[in-house]
Amino acid sequence: MRQATAVANATGLLAGYALDSLFGDPARWHPVAGFGRAAGALERRIHRPDRVAGTVFTALAVGAPVLLGAAATVATRRRPLARALLVTAGTWTVLGGRTLRREAELMGAALRGGDLPAARGRLGNLCGRDPSALDEPELARATVESVAENTSDAVVAPLLWGAVAGLPGLLGYRAANTLDAMVGHRSPRYARFGTPSARLDDLLNLAPARLTGLLTIAVAPVAHGDRSRAWRVWRRDRDDHPSPNAGQCEAAMAGALGVRLGGRNVYFGRSEVRPFLGDGPRPEARHLKRAARISGAVGLAALGVAAAWPLTGGRLAGALGRRAAAALAATVATAVGAQRGRQAASEEARRRAEQGRGR
Repeated sequence: MRQATAVANATGLLAGYALDSLFGDPARWHPVAGFGRAAGALERRIHRPDRVAGTVFTALAVGAPVLLGAAATVATRRRPLARALLVTAGTWTVLGGRTLRREAELMGAALRGGDLPAARGRLGNLCGRDPSALDEPELARATVESVAENTSDAVVAPLLWGAVAGLPGLLGYRAANTLDAMVGHRSPRYARFGTPSARLDDLLNLAPARLTGLLTIAVAPVAHGDRSRAWRVWRRDRDDHPSPNAGQCEAAMAGALGVRLGGRNVYFGRSEVRPFLGDGPRPEARHLKRAARISGAVGLAALGVAAAWPLTGGRLAGALGRRAAAALAATVATAVGAQRGRQAASEEARRRAEQGRGR
């Protein structure tokens, strides 16, 4: 039964990735958008300018999808076909690889055609920066950085959490990542309220972001990149970014493309100055297609890791966990037995002492 469940999870990840690659995100009735609306309504009801309210909000908004996924997992534990279909639907719902690559290619086409108004209008589909004063290099830089970071957020991380935790992992990760986009940024309203969501997203992305950086280095040649340069830049610059995770992806992408990322980012009402990542010129329109190609190759590599996990690492981890649980149970049983033996001996000694006094 465990083998059938592992095969069902792996099949669901593969099929969901294929559906995302073929069709991308649905134009209407996207479940993640529906979740965002529900989370927004919840936020408006319980918002307070403190972290306690933010923690409650995060627990409720992430806990609900996790519990839903857990209930579906329990209901299909003896129905591998139903499990595979659910994991397929969940994977397709939470992935965004095709849409990400498509947006990068459309941005590149607009920049190559010299249509800055169109390019500025598309930037909102990738990130939250104010595009009104951005020229071609800055629009290209914003796109490359967004592709690098979102390859982890929208592809690698969902696949890994789906591999490790099945349907609850898929839904829970996407819920946490969506909350970070909604309330995790620094603003007067969310300065404290959004901190728990931001920290949870950081925690869930620690491993996926680093895997994304390493995979970016590994696949750099598919876009005529240099692995050794990507490795050098990644090791040197990955910790310079203010985010504990984004720098892992952006530094590797900068090295793979041979460009320099970072600088001043202007958002609506605020700005940030970030350290430079990488060497070479600022990105141009011609780099966007290469970035999209690297993103696609990283996604395929991550899919291989994720699909193999339920059949290899997951089974090994499960076996080790069961063995550890059995050893712990045996230790507890031995300790309980020893305690009972000591209590029995003490009781026997007390009884004999009482009998001696009676004589």
